[in-house]
Amino acid sequence: MKLVGVSGSLIGAKTSKIVFEVLQAAKRIDSSIEIELIDLKEYDVEFVRGTPLSYYNDDTVSVVNKIISADILVFGTPIYQASITGALKNLLDHIPTDAFKSKVTGIVSTGGSDKHFLVSDFQLRPILTFLKGVVPTGNVFIHNDAFNDENEITDKDIESRIQKLAEEMLVLQSGLNGK
Repeated sequence: MKLVGVSGSLIGAKTSKIVFEVLQAAKRIDSSIEIELIDLKEYDVEFVRGTPLSYYNDDTVSVVNKIISADILVFGTPIYQASITGALKNLLDHIPTDAFKSKVTGIVSTGGSDKHFLVSDFQLRPILTFLKGVVPTGNVFIHNDAFNDENEITDKDIESRIQKLAEEMLVLQSGLNGK
């Protein structure tokens, strides 16, 4: 089984750090799982123009195909102006409507205000369910203050929430796979 994590930020390291932590937690639960982090700041994903995927650059095709071929996914986004990033929304606009059918699609987010903890539930969750993803009941929001200057997580409660998200994602996916 392959778990792909997507960091929807074009700057900074907090979002990719938290997505990577979920990938690592899943790997500790099931060492046979293959993990991959897609950090959008490392790719030139083109703006959606409504043309077939083959009309886009190699980075766009590569990222979309990695996501489509994953068995399970986790998406991370910082919250800017009470919204997910435009880069992540643009990437999701490339994804075919049924691409996440029978796939678990977890959510993690970071933000500078506790008032933003529901943004992923009200903006990212509907997109993932539209694409037929199965979204766990739990997600992880991390306030920027929970990171130190080296972007290490300093709040032990967050590590527990990451572990619970990874566990829920794997249990749900096993159920969907009939195992």
